[in-house]
Amino acid sequence: MEFFAEPRNWVSIAIVLFFVLFGRKIWAALAGMLDGHAETVRAELAEAQRLRREAETMLADATARREHAIAEARRMLEGAKGEAARLTAEAAAEAARSAERRERMAHDRIAAAEKAAVTEVRLAAAEIAAVASEQVIRTTLSGPEAEALVDRAIAQLPAALRAA
Repeated sequence: MEFFAEPRNWVSIAIVLFFVLFGRKIWAALAGMLDGHAETVRAELAEAQRLRREAETMLADATARREHAIAEARRMLEGAKGEAARLTAEAAAEAARSAERRERMAHDRIAAAEKAAVTEVRLAAAEIAAVASEQVIRTTLSGPEAEALVDRAIAQLPAALRAA
């Protein structure tokens, strides 16, 4: 009976009895907790897979939209470059036309100034010639010769006006 006198043996017997009597309930509770935890983990994994599929779908959609936006931006950029080239060509053509108009206006002004100067010189020359002729006629001609000269000048006046 030394076996029953040892306290360690009593503790061992108590532990064995405890597990024999309550082991099934404890095992069922532990198994239930572990099963519940496993089910929670499975649900979380399923949710994570669903979220991953949604994220992949959203990524594919975003990638497609980005590619579409890049293509649209390239088309707009090419259109803008074409428009800029067209506007540059139009501006150059308009500048050339404007320079040509200004050059033509300058030539016209120069021609008008030349014509006015020639006319002014002719008038001045005619006036000087008339004054000189008058002085020459007064000093050298007299009487009937002067009257004949005046009559000839009056007769030639319409032809001279047409020539001028």
